[in-house]
Amino acid sequence: MTKDIVNEQMFPRPLSGHAVDNPPPALVPSRICLEGRYVILEPMRADRHAEALYQAGHSTEQGLKIWDYLAYGPWPDLASYTAVIKQQSASQDTVFYALRSKETGDVCGQASFLDINAVNGVIEIGHIWFGPQLQKTRAATEALYLMIRYAMDELGYRRMQWRCNSQNSGSRTAAQRLGFRFEGIFFNHMIFKGKNRDTAWYSILDNEWPTVRELISTWLKEGNFDAEGAARTSLMETMLHRGPDAWARS
Repeated sequence: MTKDIVNEQMFPRPLSGHAVDNPPPALVPSRICLEGRYVILEPMRADRHAEALYQAGHSTEQGLKIWDYLAYGPWPDLASYTAVIKQQSASQDTVFYALRSKETGDVCGQASFLDINAVNGVIEIGHIWFGPQLQKTRAATEALYLMIRYAMDELGYRRMQWRCNSQNSGSRTAAQRLGFRFEGIFFNHMIFKGKNRDTAWYSILDNEWPTVRELISTWLKEGNFDAEGAARTSLMETMLHRGPDAWARS
């Protein structure tokens, strides 16, 4: 892992027992398209997405690395992968999306809502992978931003979770970059492809989200990118050095 991840410290949020005067409306995510400037999240359908997703995740060495830290995959052929996509599409407790690049029109990634606790306003994004053409692009950032915004702003969730293998420095860096706060490690949490998995936990709380939303939306603006598409500012640096959240200002 990188030095930054090794030295990662839990963020010192204050403990709270305050009354919840405005409880969440207890809404669950709908299987609707979430569309941004650079990407569209389409509800998962095997007949529309399986073949393109299989190619994105299996046709190159870089694509195959996607599965290094996921609990499943890769698959030996399209037929076996299609069967998995059908199961994911039919899931009632996890809402899967296929990510389509608006620049190329290609389906080249996946993400989902899971561990949905609508009554308490707790939700997680996971099962995330980006094909090579989507990796390290503003479309990839926007895809996750659209999911967080939908859950926090439109559905009224209080807590957005992110968890990953503690050895997965890429996922842990992505969480930091998107404004998630590190909460700690669950040791011996899972057995992962025959190996122990210690799980790193992160979250964005409802009183932190307005600041995070503003920073990501500003970073995604067209003016933040040069003619070659390179970002003029670092979202990671912006997040790591952001000011106090709402609870600290009150």
